[in-house]
Amino acid sequence: MEKKVIIDCDPGIDDSLALMLALRSPEIRVAGITVVAGNSPVEMGVGNARKVLSFMHRLDVPVIAGESRPLAREYVNALDTHGADGLGESFLPEIPGDPAPGLHGVTAVDFLEENLLHGGCSLIALGPMTNLARLAEKNPAALAAAEEIVSMGGNFRSYGNCSPVAEYNYWEDPDAARLVYHTMGSLGRKIRMVGLDVTRKIVLTPTLLEYMNRLNPEVGGFVRKITRFYFDFHWIQERLIGCVINDPLAVAAFLDPALLSGFDAFTDVEVQGISMGQTVVDAMKFWRKPANSTVYTEADVPAFWKMFLSRLTGVPEEEIDFPERRF
Repeated sequence: MEKKVIIDCDPGIDDSLALMLALRSPEIRVAGITVVAGNSPVEMGVGNARKVLSFMHRLDVPVIAGESRPLAREYVNALDTHGADGLGESFLPEIPGDPAPGLHGVTAVDFLEENLLHGGCSLIALGPMTNLARLAEKNPAALAAAEEIVSMGGNFRSYGNCSPVAEYNYWEDPDAARLVYHTMGSLGRKIRMVGLDVTRKIVLTPTLLEYMNRLNPEVGGFVRKITRFYFDFHWIQERLIGCVINDPLAVAAFLDPALLSGFDAFTDVEVQGISMGQTVVDAMKFWRKPANSTVYTEADVPAFWKMFLSRLTGVPEEEIDFPERRF
């Protein structure tokens, strides 16, 4: 049965790859894309989402601009990681036209509220949680009405990617992340936290990229164009040959929950000081609070790559014949 989903994101290179995976997955219907300030400023993010939709021949999907700054702290983009245009300095042409036909004046919060309350809809959050937090302030019942919420963000035992302890999405707007986790917990719901513990295992290597290009030169060429900058960044930053593509794993986890495993726990988010943005996961239940999250710690990496390569290239999964040792 097809699942309806809204993707809240901040495109971003890996957000774009995640959108491609979602749009090529028949199990889900992307009802809309809401954009938040994060990797790129909001208007740039809207434009980048449209560029991906154009490549995928899916400009029917509405793109709605959301919050342009975090709840409390100063906005800090990640263009050093994603390039001056947010898409790896590919400088793809802007796509003309209305990003959200028929939705003039509708905010991201309005769109989320309407679809989550009345549409039997799930939410995949790939950026800072500012849009979700604004919805929690306006109508917490709407947020809790989501059939599922999968968030790419946070970390349990892995180190941070923008500070020693914090993952970027939650560091960018820690107040929003904390509010959303607390709101969901107070209403008896859990967020599926796809954090750095598992996303760091998903490394797009030169070999995988070349294999994708052999399977489908058009898709492989597009992915190569937007990830080249990302490859260079990861080499400079981590001496990694390849690039970590965090966000597609959150989409894959929504498509097939068996790809990941972990545990339920109460999770809080630090909002200030040197630990700002850190997810504090009460794995040992010191606080005796009901779980508000499922924290993932293990991933089936070969199964992810077979899904990702198959969906993006159009080659049946059973024909993806790639030695697991190369993942």
